[in-house]
Amino acid sequence: MGWLEFALAMTVFMASHRIPAMLGVKDRLTGALGPRGYTTAFSVVSVLLLWWVIKAAGRAPYVPLWDQTMTARWGVTIVMPLVVLLAALGVTAPNPFAFEGRAMGFDPDRPGVAGLTRQPLLWAMLLWAGVHTWANGDLAHVILFCTFGLFSALGMLMVERRRARLMGPAEWQRQSARTALVPFAAMPRWQGSPYRRPPWLRVGIAVVAWAALLHLHAPVIGVGPLP
Repeated sequence: MGWLEFALAMTVFMASHRIPAMLGVKDRLTGALGPRGYTTAFSVVSVLLLWWVIKAAGRAPYVPLWDQTMTARWGVTIVMPLVVLLAALGVTAPNPFAFEGRAMGFDPDRPGVAGLTRQPLLWAMLLWAGVHTWANGDLAHVILFCTFGLFSALGMLMVERRRARLMGPAEWQRQSARTALVPFAAMPRWQGSPYRRPPWLRVGIAVVAWAALLHLHAPVIGVGPLP
């Protein structure tokens, strides 16, 4: 039953990110709830489904592939603040290249988080999946985190291709001139600070979110996050 629940949870999570758009459900819900309402509802559902997937992986039969090391646990501890910061900077920020961003307010000369990377949330997911694969050496968790890592990497390519097609070559070139997909690759093309002012509110949200994850990881997930 453990493997069946894990397979079902993974299937439902992945389907929830593809089927709504394919069947037009996303457009209908966006029309009914508004873009912000849909994003909020979708985020809540995604977090709940993600929690189910992680718990189901923990209930699956334990099949060891490699031993967990203290180095790997320290790797998770060090990388996760960056993961949370990327997510906080990316969600609903002016960024027409990412699905979690918004086109309104984007300035190609001062691209904000897009000057760091055009896909901050997907990079956050990829880093999260990578360090957790390293730290969890049993079969169920390797399947879980490798799937999310692959999902994130392929998602970057798909989103980039879709946005470039919708903008057209000339507009894509104009808007993406001071941005890059790979983090920090656009640094030489920045002109001064990428922000009109430091995004202290988003940094503060990231700090609070990281502290919450740190304290809730053990009671919610069942495993302490610190080495």
